[in-house]
Amino acid sequence: MTPRCSWMWRRARCMLLGRSRSAATGRCLGAERTLTSTSHPPKICIVGSGPAGFYTAQHLLKHTQAVVDIYEKLPVPFGLVRFGVAPDHPEVKNVINTFTQTAHSERCCFIGNVTVGRDVTVEELRKAYDAIVLSYGAEDKRELEIPGEELPGVYSARDFVGWYNGLPDNRHLSPDLGSETAVILGQGNVALDIARILLSPLELLKKTDITQSALEAISHSRVKRVWLIGRRGPLQVAFTIKELREMIHLPGTRPINDPSDFYGLGDIVKDLPRPRKRLTELLVKSALEKPKERDCSHLAQSDREWGLRFFRKPVAVLLSEDGKRAAGVRLSVTRLEGVGDTAVAVPTGQVEEIRCGLILSSIGYKSVPISPVVPFRPNKGVIPNSMGRVQGTPGLYCSGWVKRGPTGVITTTMADSFDTAQALLEDIKSGALPLSEPRPGSSAIRELLLLRGIQTVSFSDWEKIDAVEVARGAEVGKPREKISDSEEMMRLICR
Repeated sequence: MTPRCSWMWRRARCMLLGRSRSAATGRCLGAERTLTSTSHPPKICIVGSGPAGFYTAQHLLKHTQAVVDIYEKLPVPFGLVRFGVAPDHPEVKNVINTFTQTAHSERCCFIGNVTVGRDVTVEELRKAYDAIVLSYGAEDKRELEIPGEELPGVYSARDFVGWYNGLPDNRHLSPDLGSETAVILGQGNVALDIARILLSPLELLKKTDITQSALEAISHSRVKRVWLIGRRGPLQVAFTIKELREMIHLPGTRPINDPSDFYGLGDIVKDLPRPRKRLTELLVKSALEKPKERDCSHLAQSDREWGLRFFRKPVAVLLSEDGKRAAGVRLSVTRLEGVGDTAVAVPTGQVEEIRCGLILSSIGYKSVPISPVVPFRPNKGVIPNSMGRVQGTPGLYCSGWVKRGPTGVITTTMADSFDTAQALLEDIKSGALPLSEPRPGSSAIRELLLLRGIQTVSFSDWEKIDAVEVARGAEVGKPREKISDSEEMMRLICR
């Protein structure tokens, strides 16, 4: 059988047998022919199969007779739900069940292992579809732009999270966990996720879908202390109360925050918005209140610790004595000008240093341009748009992080994606998105990909991978053992 896994054979077999769902496309071929011959439903392409892509598809399929194709560069779907959500947060991943229902719709088709911009261009997609929604997320990391950030021992949060979550691009990261102190530059949810994974008891991690290679590395980790550095103060932290509460109650670990950072905040709390108020109250309580008697013994027995360091901005990574790797970070002491979320950190002229062997930069993700024909604002890392309509480009839309920037949680992305889908539906209804003639959709794109030697992956193919992962996980008491090698994934669906 050819390396393309006999896609054409599968298609021909499906058509001969009159199957309602094609193994090659994952979509109802007969229904598509009937619809297009009678009512010309719009054919819509979504680029990216993360939460933004699937929520956009879900809304479109619910409110129109559209045929929706979801393209994904990896052989597996779900984006940050699979590769970004912490292994010990399985409840957040339950949204995959909803996405799976969407993918099983007769009018929806998942087409994996296709990189838009390389394997097929945006221009080619525009010729094949009535509309395109760009939902490919934030695929890159923000740079620290300080001396020494390229040294061994310095990692981006994006790469580190990808490593323990099985992202193929990061499977060979092999971070050095041989020092007792780790520094995380950033105070958002991702920073707390990383701190929690570094400090969690192995007994807890063994029950999650963390990759086996990461679990093995963490089992030999010497990290006992994690500092989370922020350039501003307690009122500007970017994490949520759920993640903070998890860190405070993490078994075998104690917080070591400086009480002086929280003096006077009690008088300010009452005027804060409710989410910020509850978060700040918990910060103040954990830093200033004496622990109860039953908690004292727990804290005394804890052999790991973590803390928030405020009003500090990294200015350089320190070099080890042998000149081969990172040995610490130099911080500029800051003060705030302004109040609340708009407060700006300015240097005071003072500096201090923290010695450590592991530095993780968690200062945010960023999107990258996908095509010269798609407008892009590199300073903000977003596609300029109005309610998801790409400016100056009729028929082109965007949703998720590439639309609004890398902020918010999955529910934020859901609302944002529904807005984009609704804007597209309104354009169809008003005639702003003309449907003058039927478009070929995926049939034309598949022919191009076949000619270019690109083997596509259907949702049924993904379900083969999924079954293997779940089976491997069951053997060791985990929900799944992720396959992080794309080539192994492709071999599984071809056998």
